[in-house]
Amino acid sequence: MRKRVSCFLVLLVFLSTQAFIPAGQNPEAGITIINRASQPTSQVTSPTIMLLDRTGQTRTQITDGDTVQLQITLPQTTSQRTSINFSLNGVTSLGLCVVEVNADTCKTESFSALGWYWDSNGVPQNAIHLEASDSSGNVIARSDVIMVKPRPVVMVHGFISNPETWNAYLGTNGFLAPLGIPGFVVGDGQVPGKLNTGDMLHPAGRTNTIAQNADILRQYIAGVKQKTGAEMIDLVVHSMGGMISRYYIDRLMQDRDVAQLIMLGSPMGGSDCSVLPAALGFFLPASIEIRESYMRGVFNQQITHRRGIEFHDLGGTRILEPFKSPCTGVPNDTVVAFDSINAIPLQSSKVDDIHSDLTLSSTAFNDFVKPLLQKPAGTFPSQPDPALPPQTESPLEFTRVYTGHVEFGGSTELTINIEPGLSVASFALYDASRSINTIVRGASGNVIELNPEANGFIEIDDPSSMLYLGYGFANPKPGLWKITVEATETTPSVGADFAVSVYFVGGAKLEATSTTLVPRPGEEITLTANLTLNGQPLQIGEAKALIKDSDGKTETLNFPAGQNVSTTWTPKTPGTYAVDVVVTGAAPDGASVERTDFLAIEVQTNPSKGQITFNLVALIAGVVLVLLLILFLVFRGVGKLIRRSGK
Repeated sequence: MRKRVSCFLVLLVFLSTQAFIPAGQNPEAGITIINRASQPTSQVTSPTIMLLDRTGQTRTQITDGDTVQLQITLPQTTSQRTSINFSLNGVTSLGLCVVEVNADTCKTESFSALGWYWDSNGVPQNAIHLEASDSSGNVIARSDVIMVKPRPVVMVHGFISNPETWNAYLGTNGFLAPLGIPGFVVGDGQVPGKLNTGDMLHPAGRTNTIAQNADILRQYIAGVKQKTGAEMIDLVVHSMGGMISRYYIDRLMQDRDVAQLIMLGSPMGGSDCSVLPAALGFFLPASIEIRESYMRGVFNQQITHRRGIEFHDLGGTRILEPFKSPCTGVPNDTVVAFDSINAIPLQSSKVDDIHSDLTLSSTAFNDFVKPLLQKPAGTFPSQPDPALPPQTESPLEFTRVYTGHVEFGGSTELTINIEPGLSVASFALYDASRSINTIVRGASGNVIELNPEANGFIEIDDPSSMLYLGYGFANPKPGLWKITVEATETTPSVGADFAVSVYFVGGAKLEATSTTLVPRPGEEITLTANLTLNGQPLQIGEAKALIKDSDGKTETLNFPAGQNVSTTWTPKTPGTYAVDVVVTGAAPDGASVERTDFLAIEVQTNPSKGQITFNLVALIAGVVLVLLLILFLVFRGVGKLIRRSGK
């Protein structure tokens, strides 16, 4: 009799369980549901999906990149742990959650809805569906329509520039209009914030530091987020805007609000051309911060955190031949070498454009920027922080930067010593007024007619460029060359200041070093200069270090004569300093050799690495103190026990 009752009860439980499997559901598909006696009869009878925002509220409209969670609710509780997989439009996997035994709901971890606005073909999908599947791949729920808006783009201009740099991207005929993406440019007045990377009308005026401009970018991004309701933006930047954006991401960004960093011609390894305006005391300290020594030796060593953001950089490669390159290595876009684009690990691409045209180029936009803006969900990998990049040296050997002033209607002459054995001698001229002209006489005394093919002659009318005229010579004839700098009818009545740089490929090599590029105020550092030819040291007859602070004040330090010479300097106040080490030596044949190396030193009250060391020492000291305290208490307790046992 008891066996019959037991069998009857088992059959009754089985039939009751089967009664609550949804119609069409395979009982072996991974979800088994049991009824809850307390559940009202009006409850929905199929699983439902909800999209939750960062506060846990249900949403039916979001902006691409918002932080979300996905939640599923089953009509009844389950009798076993059940995995639920979510997807976007049934194609892109978004994540999963697990419904525990005797529960009816679960939700995913928070994540960013990056790429939800675009499908895999780059087509907008402003109305999407979310699907939930069980562990066997069977779709068990589909959400109602969710509306998605594209995330905004924030554009950042570069050195000696302004928001007008991005005019080609804006307006009804701009690059962004067909994509339906809202565009914002720092300094455009849509929200508060304006950068100061140099005013071309006031070149002697002080600029902000990278850090100061990064704080302005922080304010601007916050304004864009508040105005649009978006939680994420794309950063599309030009030139020095890349350094400003990197500083923001590393030091100032709180919760991640940058989807990706898209750079156009940003010199991650600096630009040698920046020594031209810096030599005149123009656009300080920005013109020092663009130096190769600063970027590779200071900035890249301290600004290393990416917060999972992928970096992209597009390099112009218009100039391929060294003698056609005015002031930097090849290939380059006239002022930024492709090697500098890749000075840190990132995703790089090339385009046949010059630096000032990168924000105007439809090719740069269509082939590089646009595909990145249209990346679909599932294509935003979290990028780890890379290892510190090596501090490589510039492949160029500069003689020196010659500076001067030309009166209206006047001229001045420079003498350049071209040594034997050089394969290239290349010249660059910077003139803020863009009004002066040069006449070149070779070692024979004859005037050389400059043209693009034979001499790489280039004239850049863009005032935001770091050079105005450039030209070079392959296998130049040794001897004294004469460069005449003359005013023209467009030269201002007060005249014009100019700077001329000359670099050689081949010949002697100068290596200038500092014991540290990031000293503290009051810390003595040693500057060293070593001049060699074919690996053999040369005698240095005269050497000096010209140290210029961010206000343009210059201090001169002299080195003793000899080989591998050195001197010391003790900076007193924090700030960024240009250190030009200028030497004159003698080749084995007695010929005079002139070289200059350009360093950049940032005096910091609390250098990042020093602070890390200090924190580590403090941590170790704290651990030691805790251990000593524990040992003291142990011995004290043992002593008490011994005394008690003695009694």
